[in-house]
Amino acid sequence: MSSIATRHGDDGTTSLLYGQRVPKDHPQIEAVGAFDELNVAIGLAKAASPDVARRAALEKIQHELVALMGELACAEADAARHAASQFRRLGADELARVDQALAALEARNLRFDGWATPGANPAAAALDLARTTARRAERRLCALPAAGKSVRPVILQYTNRLGDLLWLLAREAEQDQQA
Repeated sequence: MSSIATRHGDDGTTSLLYGQRVPKDHPQIEAVGAFDELNVAIGLAKAASPDVARRAALEKIQHELVALMGELACAEADAARHAASQFRRLGADELARVDQALAALEARNLRFDGWATPGANPAAAALDLARTTARRAERRLCALPAAGKSVRPVILQYTNRLGDLLWLLAREAEQDQQA
């Protein structure tokens, strides 16, 4: 087995998907890193949730984030190559699934007074942490066009709505454990 320590990054650079080297603080690396943090935060929320269906939904989101990170880790010059590859890409189906989950939660008429104060229970707190991490990832994503990296609209929409979904899931987790 080869070592995880390749030493290629000792000079402060890292590779994009098809091998182009960029500084570790490159906007694309910042965005990929923010989504990696989101994936970890969702993993924590998944582990903290006693609800089997919620855990499954969060795991599905984690798999979608891996696809999203792959696309973000592709240099602009390689975007067509990535689009033509076998790599998974988020699309209308994933966005529709998030929209359906939002509608289902909103139909439950979850109770909350104004803005939430996180920490009612571990499951809700973990979901709120994931929500704030999603919003940071969204900010990094929105900065990419100014740095020369195009972002498909469906990715922006998915990320925005994911933050909303995580907020509602946190409110649901608060109420589920109060009942």
